[in-house]
Amino acid sequence: MGKLDNKVALITGSDSGIGQATAIEFAKEGAKVVITYYSDEEGAQETLKKVEAAGSNGLVLQVDVTEEKEVERMFDKAIEKFERVDILMNNAAVNGQGIKVADMSTEVWDTAMKTNVYGYFFCTRRFINQVRKQGGKAKIINVSSVHEEIPAPGTAEYCATKGAVRNFTRVLALELAEEGINVNNIAPGMILTPMNEEAVEDKEVRKDQVQHIPMKRAGKPEEIGKLAVFLASSDSDYVTGSTYPMDGGLMQSMGQGA
Repeated sequence: MGKLDNKVALITGSDSGIGQATAIEFAKEGAKVVITYYSDEEGAQETLKKVEAAGSNGLVLQVDVTEEKEVERMFDKAIEKFERVDILMNNAAVNGQGIKVADMSTEVWDTAMKTNVYGYFFCTRRFINQVRKQGGKAKIINVSSVHEEIPAPGTAEYCATKGAVRNFTRVLALELAEEGINVNNIAPGMILTPMNEEAVEDKEVRKDQVQHIPMKRAGKPEEIGKLAVFLASSDSDYVTGSTYPMDGGLMQSMGQGA
């Protein structure tokens, strides 16, 4: 018996990185997985292969989470295929662009807000209403970042959206607790994904960057996936509104050496 047997999980941005690794971990535990992508269909198909290799079933869907109608269509197709959705992992996001506020265009700001905040909102609202129709308990996992707490110059749009996700999670937890819908947040630090492509490709860059991390290493996407399994399973039924940093101790080192 897997921890997620007979469950259906929808993971946005599951064509690579944390989303792909989580899809695989969910499949290992028995969940059927709705795999979504924005532009990397090849990556999404690779996720599907790995989900099937783990002994489960998947569905690949293209979606732009900034478009409300596309999110609705995504859920319609997922329900047509699997009849229900029990787990939502909001993961699709854009990174900071390294532009200071005085030089930032409205377009850059809007792209981050629409993807990292509106996308989570559109998916969550539809998911809640679907769960109410189908009955039963459900889990929402939001992926934010250590930058919900740690500011970084040149990434105001990213940090602002990740702080918004944290409080979005907290409000949802209060609104949905009595309905048996748990809502929690994972805040990754430095994880070896396409978002950290330079560190993935260049060992010297990675070696330099990890010196700021107490564990002196970057995290692996599958480590986030294993935490997500806990939050998606009945093991976490009494956990809601919590943020789980997975950062090798980075947040605990803030201010050290000052």
